[in-house]
Amino acid sequence: MAFRDRFFTPATAKAILSWRLLLGAVVGVAAGFLIHPVVGIVAGVGLYAASVLAAMPSGPPTVRIDPFTLSEPWRQFVQQGQRADRRLRDTVRAASDGPLKDRLKAIADELERGLGEAFKVARRGDEIDAAVTRLDPVALRSRLGTLEQQAGDTPSEAHTAAIDSVRTQLASADRLKAQSHETAEQLRLTSTRLDELVARAAEVAVGSAEPDTYARDVDALVEQLAALNLAVQETDEPPTIEFPGT
Repeated sequence: MAFRDRFFTPATAKAILSWRLLLGAVVGVAAGFLIHPVVGIVAGVGLYAASVLAAMPSGPPTVRIDPFTLSEPWRQFVQQGQRADRRLRDTVRAASDGPLKDRLKAIADELERGLGEAFKVARRGDEIDAAVTRLDPVALRSRLGTLEQQAGDTPSEAHTAAIDSVRTQLASADRLKAQSHETAEQLRLTSTRLDELVARAAEVAVGSAEPDTYARDVDALVEQLAALNLAVQETDEPPTIEFPGT
């Protein structure tokens, strides 16, 4: 988070209006006045500002990217991204020192942020797959067949409720599987795009490609990954419904 983003937050506003911080500033002013009025004012303002800064939220914690915490295909996507990141860093290190190399390093740092977004997407995709496994569509379909057979042509109210419950869970599983597939396709596309951008970095490093255009393309990919992450995080995992046998 940039300083501006950290400043304009509820936590910072609460700190600014805190009577405790104001009281501390007053105490600082009073203590400083014993030395000199100017010292008192400076001490009070400084103490107040330092207290507000300390109360400001820090940036989000750095995500530790560990592909081995994921199942396939999510692990593969993250590993591909890590390999692309290493190739890009190698290109930056091999570039001649100067403003262009510094610019490439900044671009590589931004792309690394995109890798963090990709890992979050992959982690969420893995969680969605786990939710589908917990729902166990195969067992649900078997259960549905059994219930429908037991219900016959004149199902009881209990049978109807149980059948509706199983169908609801199956519908949830199907929706989650569809989202998992779509998310995997999006990550596969961004992986291909990432490989393309890494290959283009060599052209930028030797001055045969425009760094501004390259930087915009990298920003676009990172924003695409951030948007995908936001969308996939909003997916609700349905509870597994238990119902008595009938």
